[in-house]
Amino acid sequence: MTGASGPAGHRFDPTILREYDIRGVVGETLSAADARALGRGFGTLLRRAGGTKVCVGYDGRLSSPELEAALVEGLRACGLSVLRVGRGPSPMLYYAAVTREADGAVMVTGSHNPPAHNGFKLMRGKASFFGADIQTLGELVESGDFEDGPGTVEEHPVFDDYVAGLVADYAPGARDLTVAWDAGNGAAGEAMVALTKGLPGRHLLLNEVIDGTFPAHHPDPTVPENLAQLQACVRENRCDLGIAFDGDGDRIGTVDGQGRVLWGDQLMLLFARDILKTHPGATIIADVKASQVLFDEIARAGGQPLMWMTGHSLIKAKMAELGAPFAGEMSAHLFFADRYHGFDDALYAAVRLIEILSREDWSLAEYRDSLPPVVNTPEIRFPCAEDRKAVVVEEVRARLVAAGAEMTEIDGVRVRDEDGWWLLRASNTQDVLVARCEAADEAGLARLKKALANQLKASGLEVDELR
Repeated sequence: MTGASGPAGHRFDPTILREYDIRGVVGETLSAADARALGRGFGTLLRRAGGTKVCVGYDGRLSSPELEAALVEGLRACGLSVLRVGRGPSPMLYYAAVTREADGAVMVTGSHNPPAHNGFKLMRGKASFFGADIQTLGELVESGDFEDGPGTVEEHPVFDDYVAGLVADYAPGARDLTVAWDAGNGAAGEAMVALTKGLPGRHLLLNEVIDGTFPAHHPDPTVPENLAQLQACVRENRCDLGIAFDGDGDRIGTVDGQGRVLWGDQLMLLFARDILKTHPGATIIADVKASQVLFDEIARAGGQPLMWMTGHSLIKAKMAELGAPFAGEMSAHLFFADRYHGFDDALYAAVRLIEILSREDWSLAEYRDSLPPVVNTPEIRFPCAEDRKAVVVEEVRARLVAAGAEMTEIDGVRVRDEDGWWLLRASNTQDVLVARCEAADEAGLARLKKALANQLKASGLEVDELR
């Protein structure tokens, strides 16, 4: 059922109001009427805060043009000046919002979700709009208490400026690299083509044509099977590395010259070490799912590691609060305030990665092999009812406190012992609990998994992946 309108306003399907964005299935829980109502509600909030200008962009999904048009109509009706930046990756919209000094921005995107899904990412000023703000927005839309005014709409493409800025920031080293790129037919495709034309070296492009049906593979580079085509290209062409993007270009995937995946925390360490050369002693932020290797090695490199809550909006807000030059999370949202604007831009991360490798005498594969060896589980996600997931985490926390366990409680519980660490947290976006374990060896990992499984069993949950 899509959102309903009535005399008092418009009611969203409650499932689409998420922690970090607004997201649903087009034709089932999300419609053009929802986009229009969102424009009226968000535009009203901006107007009442003194705002006058808002930027709008959209990704390559089949439903995005219709949703974008309805959104723009709603924003204009509030009396705002609406700048339509066009189709492209989410970071291009963020770039427009920052450089055009907009009071707000909305990106129409389904990110890495299936083709029938779509949604909206919002910014107020330079900050993410999330959490309680999204719930407040839903209440305002249902009330129908909107601002009205003679707004304007202007076509305001920034594609050329955005790409030119990425190229201009590249400071090449002595080596030219061979790089394979995979846009996954997502919104970063055209920008990827334009960017690589401006970079030295040899570039092999995969799935660069934007296609909302995602015919090659799903555009989520955190899922190993989605990197198979890129890995094959890297190996067959003896590339130095391979780079992949998610559906809206704010998350990066990377493989080394042997086709091996580097995960978000491994990339973070590479960038952190480089940034600490020019920002000695700086705070570097990563989420609670990241490897202990990352935090230990940041400290060894002279930085101040800070473990923070999972969620790109939460990480971005903490980074701005502390003035940190770099932050990131396991899902490979990477935020550069050093030489850049502080938002998550996978194309920019790719440029910085190639730059580092072009001036070092080691390869990405050699860097990967140099990391302290650990074994860990992938992120384990298992169902838990919405009204139960936080309760389970609290039950586990209480038992750990009673037992005198060493733990961090920033986001769920992250427990550390002589074998390593394990994490249990409630997802902000789904009815699931999230777990991860890391140890120095397989025997230690087995003990950690058993300890976590026992805690979950004490709260009435059995998880197959922990057996």
